[in-house]
Amino acid sequence: MPALQRSEATVRARLLEVDGYHVDLDLTRGPDRFGSTTVIRFRCAEPGADSFVDVDPAVLRSAVLNGRPLDPAALDGNRLALPGLRAENELRVDAEMRYSRTGEGLHRYTDPADDAVYVYATCGPDLAAKVFACFDQPDLKAPFTLTATAPEDWTLVGNGAEVSGEKGSWEFAPTKPISTYLFTVVGGPLHSVRGEHDGIPLGLHARRSLAAELDREAAELFEVTAASLDRLHELFDERYPFGEYHQAFVPEFNWGAMENPGCVVFRDEMLFRSPATHDERERRAMVVCHEMAHMWFGDLVTMRWWDDLWLNESFAEMLGYRIAAEATRFTGTWTGFSAQRKGWGYDADQRASTHPVAGNGTRSVAEAMVNFDGISYAKGASALRQLVAWLGDDAFFAGLNAYFADHLYGNAELPDFLAALSASSGRDVPGWADAWLRTSGVDTLRAETERAADGTLTALTVVNEGSRPHLIEVGGYRVEDGRVVPAGRAAVELGPGRRVAVPAPVEAGATLVVPNDGDLTWAKIRLDEHSWRAVRESLSAIEDDVTRAVLWEHARDLVRDAEVDPAVYLDLMERHLPAETSDSIVERVLTFARAFVVARYLPAARRADGLAAVSRTARALLAGGGSEGIRLAALRAAVESSGGDAQLAELRGWLAGDGLPGGLTLGPELRWAAIARLAALGHADEDAIAAEEARDPGSEAEFGAARARAARPGEAAKAAAWDLLFTPDAVSNRILEATARGFWASGDPERQTGYALRFFERITEAADRSDTVTRLLGQNLFPDAEATPEAVAAAEAVLADPALTPALRRNLADSADDLRRTRAVRVAFGG
Repeated sequence: MPALQRSEATVRARLLEVDGYHVDLDLTRGPDRFGSTTVIRFRCAEPGADSFVDVDPAVLRSAVLNGRPLDPAALDGNRLALPGLRAENELRVDAEMRYSRTGEGLHRYTDPADDAVYVYATCGPDLAAKVFACFDQPDLKAPFTLTATAPEDWTLVGNGAEVSGEKGSWEFAPTKPISTYLFTVVGGPLHSVRGEHDGIPLGLHARRSLAAELDREAAELFEVTAASLDRLHELFDERYPFGEYHQAFVPEFNWGAMENPGCVVFRDEMLFRSPATHDERERRAMVVCHEMAHMWFGDLVTMRWWDDLWLNESFAEMLGYRIAAEATRFTGTWTGFSAQRKGWGYDADQRASTHPVAGNGTRSVAEAMVNFDGISYAKGASALRQLVAWLGDDAFFAGLNAYFADHLYGNAELPDFLAALSASSGRDVPGWADAWLRTSGVDTLRAETERAADGTLTALTVVNEGSRPHLIEVGGYRVEDGRVVPAGRAAVELGPGRRVAVPAPVEAGATLVVPNDGDLTWAKIRLDEHSWRAVRESLSAIEDDVTRAVLWEHARDLVRDAEVDPAVYLDLMERHLPAETSDSIVERVLTFARAFVVARYLPAARRADGLAAVSRTARALLAGGGSEGIRLAALRAAVESSGGDAQLAELRGWLAGDGLPGGLTLGPELRWAAIARLAALGHADEDAIAAEEARDPGSEAEFGAARARAARPGEAAKAAAWDLLFTPDAVSNRILEATARGFWASGDPERQTGYALRFFERITEAADRSDTVTRLLGQNLFPDAEATPEAVAAAEAVLADPALTPALRRNLADSADDLRRTRAVRVAFGG
């Protein structure tokens, strides 16, 4: 059955009002199926009308509407017709459901560390019908009451507070009204740590093989949780609305986290079995704050339909960074936003698939799924930073509190939000929204300077080569005793297409002029020639982290736009990264240099030299006096870029515990990265991979071994990996991802070209698989480095296939855009 259409959802929402769900799950029926019995009480505005309920079972045992049995054979795909509704109705549906292996629905996982079994429900955006019968759209909110039968050694947590849980029989209190996509339950022999803050019961949960990690991380997680709650309670009139607050760390999760009310789910890699950098801890803190912000944005007040996804994600993104920076010890989150997160959004906003932040006219849930992207997150958050700067904090939060009060436990749309802010500020917020939220693409802000013969700045103009107004700061810097020090900063308001002369305080002695200094807006920048030369000579001497992040992003953008040779970026890296003090910048630059500049933009003949530059930079950072986090990031890059007999011998020594740079260790993640690198170079066979897998069994071993096996260069290894990737239901989502990550790590160039063309022949088969599999194959397995005319033509031919699903088409289109960009860089610079 096709995905739910907005037109259908509109009709159903006008017709129905749901009073409540009672969901009863039987989790004791074996490894493949579970029982699901749902009772829905709902009203109908037009007695006698027909509607339908969503349910996607393995077996529909019975359905009874108002005491009248419905024919299970009438199930059409995932829809069961509900004829002749009354003013007040009760529907009871009894079904057997399938456990998921792709993180869609009720996911079941067997931990290889101890064979313990765990389950968790992922119901967004339209997966709830794989768990229970429902009206699966965001604007039919209702209270949920969950009961469940589970193995006696299990613990269950869900959206509601536990009422009882003895001998495998569980009951949870009714929730406040929530959308179906926000339902969850997490079960298994969980290890739990409990706490309390400001009268709110707190819980942290993970599988028992991660008990030591959860115990170690609990204090920091509770600290960030408490700080975030306190700050949000200061900003919002409405206190946290969903009773208890649980955070569960689960295996094989497809996203970073999910904002289920009362029970947020995170991917369990966030418990850090390996040593973590400060940047990783900072990102985790931001995610904790992001998901808590969702308790208001998305859970308390929910978008009516998916084209207002930004009302969830953009707000949570902006507040996640802001709350972490203001209320926790992780005060540098905005540097990470500038250095890492915004690039994801800038890339998305320059592809053919770009879309406005809001009001996309999304016709179906399938179309909505593909907009969980850098535009809805990073660009939307940047737009909101501009809005706050324009309105001021007082007016902004007054408007938000009015918005919450007007739509408490209900749904809202963009006009509702704009009306609340217009009332609180007295400003033309709809006009602002027309420019910022209803347009797509990235503006460019260009600095133009006039200088005297000695380089003294005599005139400065900033040009807005775009369609939006921008509030920015223009920073001036001068070189002084080997340091780059501020030489004035000016606030500038740029109208669309305007040229603005910037007066002092940007001083005449400014060697470097930076538009968007402080990174307050969403725009590409272009420096004058004198300033770009200063960046190449003195980038590492700039004291401000965010300014350096803006300039590193500028350099990345120049490479992607084929305006500078990729070798220039590698030179910038070698000259300036060894002195860098920000974990976020070090990780971003090393990753972009290795995975994009070397692996994609350089032609094959120049890749060895490029990888050697990454390796030299990583080892210079290891030898330097940087923080532990910077040295950990450098160690990762050193592992991933190792080559030649001496470095491979060093890598084998590190695996044996010999010769590691002082104070550092190889945790499970880095050990598997080292094994994968050795495997790709033909220095780790199946016996070596199996021995490492047996050394420390667990999910990381499963994923790492899958990646390493696919990375081996021989034809037998490639053929086995290829068959696994294209065999439906052969492996879980995460094993599929790991295999795809390893596949292109090695191989004879001619054979890789052959597989690249075979990819385009076979990828349409993924149209019959789930959205998660579509994303993993369409992105992770896409042959990004095969930027030949033949590969580009093959990609474009596939996109012409009308049978592609929206998700597959979007993923392939985005990857094809990147492939064309790679081709353009190579053509421009001799590749």
